[in-house]
Amino acid sequence: MLLSVFGKAFKTPDLRRKIFFTLSIMALFRFGSVVPTPGVSYVAVQKCLANVDTGGLLGLVNLFSGGALLQLSVFALGIMPYITASIIVQLLTVVIPRFDALKKEGQSGTAKLTQYTRYLTIGLAILQTSGLIAVARTPGRLIQGCNENIIPDTSWIRILTMVVVMTAGTSVVMWLGELITDRGVGNGMSILIFTSIAATFPSQLWAIRLARGWFTFAFIMAVGVLIVAAVVFVEQSQRRIPVQYAKKQIGRREYGGTTTYIPIKVNQSGVIPVIFASSLLYIPSLVANFTNSQAPWYFYVAITFNPEETAENMRKYGGFIPGIRAGKPTSDYLQYVLTRITAPGSLYLALVAIIPIIALILFGASQQFPFGGTAILIIVGVGLDTAKQIESQLQQRSYEGFLR
Repeated sequence: MLLSVFGKAFKTPDLRRKIFFTLSIMALFRFGSVVPTPGVSYVAVQKCLANVDTGGLLGLVNLFSGGALLQLSVFALGIMPYITASIIVQLLTVVIPRFDALKKEGQSGTAKLTQYTRYLTIGLAILQTSGLIAVARTPGRLIQGCNENIIPDTSWIRILTMVVVMTAGTSVVMWLGELITDRGVGNGMSILIFTSIAATFPSQLWAIRLARGWFTFAFIMAVGVLIVAAVVFVEQSQRRIPVQYAKKQIGRREYGGTTTYIPIKVNQSGVIPVIFASSLLYIPSLVANFTNSQAPWYFYVAITFNPEETAENMRKYGGFIPGIRAGKPTSDYLQYVLTRITAPGSLYLALVAIIPIIALILFGASQQFPFGGTAILIIVGVGLDTAKQIESQLQQRSYEGFLR
């Protein structure tokens, strides 16, 4: 049944073009992730990656870039600067009235915020690239335990060239993501992250097979299937709050009188809290590496779902929750439900995030254990969202959906 539906999708000319366009951009993105930046010794990098374990926080960031970060490729930073810039702009809409006003202006305001996000992405890319190269030019600091000379020429002209090339690579990645969103299937930035993480899966699984044998490999695959099923179940789980809209008489016609619901997901904020927490934890580590220091070193749901704003919109259009008065009582009720459902959702995120640590203890696997942490959350989340978009486009062409 699933194969037949995908067959129908490929038989639809417009949808087929979008799918092939998305696949082409994904292939181009992977190509740029393995092209070394001018001035980087490719041989030295490969020796380091072959002989040294790249776990830890830096390895997590490397996972998001599909292994491009530690290879110092043209796309070394991947999509992370854009994600960080997007989160910062979203946070600023809460504290800066101008940004909040732009958010409420509709398409024109959103376009302006997107432009600010692009500018901030370039600034972050310059900052992160400069820090990355400053660490990498000293042997043993970027990839600890490997004393190979990754950047043989440390002249200022060469360093400046590397900064410009890697920053330009980040700009290209941002552009590729927007191309997928506009002309392909799914959210472009999410698709690129999916591509980066999925590209590392085969090598990670095969490394487990080589290190632990077929029995452990088969057991981990079975556990992986259970983890994926559990993540899909939770990601699809939601609390539906019923909403009724009063009838309105305009001329001779009646409007409203419908019944709908507000879906509040168990994991309302998705994988962003884990990514943001990882970024915050990575900053002290990066500073420590940069300064050679030996010193020891969830509010996002409130941004994705605003009870006050939702209650006000319901009041404007004559909507109400049965048994709850409009206005502040509705806002308080939504906040109450959101708080209660966010608690198990946050525990779920924490549990999934520590799966690699559990795997490290039980199997001696790398901390980039494929069936856990941000990797599985992103792959499942992006997969579900993309499948829903394809289903929606199929239903518009009178095809039966395949998520039922």
